[in-house]
Amino acid sequence: MKVRKVLLRVLLVIVTFLVITFAGANYTLYTICHGPSDTARDLFVSTILETGALKFLASWYFSEEEILAITNRNAMALTTEEVNTDLIVIKAEDDGTGETDLTEEEEFDFDENGIAIIELTGRAYMAKLMIVKDPSQVKLSTIYPWSDMNHSKSGVTLEELVKKTDAVAGINGGEYFSQGNWGGRPKGITVCEGELQYNDPKKGDVMVGFNEDDILVIKDVGGMSAKKVEQMIADERIRDAVSFKDEENGDSNHFTKLIINGNSRQISGNGSGANPRTAIGQRADGMVLLLVTDGRGASGHLGATAADLLAIMEEYGAVNAANLDGGSSSAMYYNDHYEMTSVTLYYSTASWKLPTGFVVTRKGAK
Repeated sequence: MKVRKVLLRVLLVIVTFLVITFAGANYTLYTICHGPSDTARDLFVSTILETGALKFLASWYFSEEEILAITNRNAMALTTEEVNTDLIVIKAEDDGTGETDLTEEEEFDFDENGIAIIELTGRAYMAKLMIVKDPSQVKLSTIYPWSDMNHSKSGVTLEELVKKTDAVAGINGGEYFSQGNWGGRPKGITVCEGELQYNDPKKGDVMVGFNEDDILVIKDVGGMSAKKVEQMIADERIRDAVSFKDEENGDSNHFTKLIINGNSRQISGNGSGANPRTAIGQRADGMVLLLVTDGRGASGHLGATAADLLAIMEEYGAVNAANLDGGSSSAMYYNDHYEMTSVTLYYSTASWKLPTGFVVTRKGAK
């Protein structure tokens, strides 16, 4: 009887704690959603819609019409502009004669592999920007051949993708099937070393990757058939690429294009919610910008918005730039440790399991 009473009391305490916690969380969210701050309300809705599992919270407090109005106030205008590869002129390094085409007015602290890392802070995020001097060193690492839909093979961490190719650094890549941290199969398209490894374009897909001239290409492929994608990859000599979504459906998580030919995408409000982000860009001199931000509570930060990504890419001279898969997938690895990791507590010292990642090879590696 005494044991039973103790167990009942423990159970009562647990239930009471859960009820109080739920009531407190509900009150807090209700206050955010219906309180005096329109900015806080819009940011909450835009942000929560970008999560994989918590989208339903928005519908707890708002109708579909209200949600659409909020996301329209914080959205990105569609753009069909195509990358002009002539705007990128890759600079030559010193060939031993003492001559170089590299601009002297900007001096980054490059390591022996031509990589520099800059720490950035914003209103609601912390970020690391990796600058790669030679774009030919930025390649794609994959787990191909892919798993089937029965999850017979899972993805790997970013660290494993980097070490698989004997690279020195990397960031997470394109969109993929991520349920249950499986990560064994990409979405859209994947090209690795000129081989089209995955070809299933869907509405809104945008290809992000490099051609054989080491120029970043950002191209709409959502309206193409698999056959047209295959021909395009051959015609445009695409060597390494992934894809992410760019859709006009009220879900502001799905934006890819940021800057095309020096023209920043037009946005309203913040352009999106605040979340962990991964983005890639290229300067006029060919240098590649790899950006990863934190968010979702990491160090007390909400994350970066589309406006934040644009501001960073503009500041560091991106002529072309794109958003990649973000959220808990966002990660950066460099010199045998994670510079940035996912925000999920369980994976705070690693990354989610991924099928693809952009990696930076060692200088001089083939």
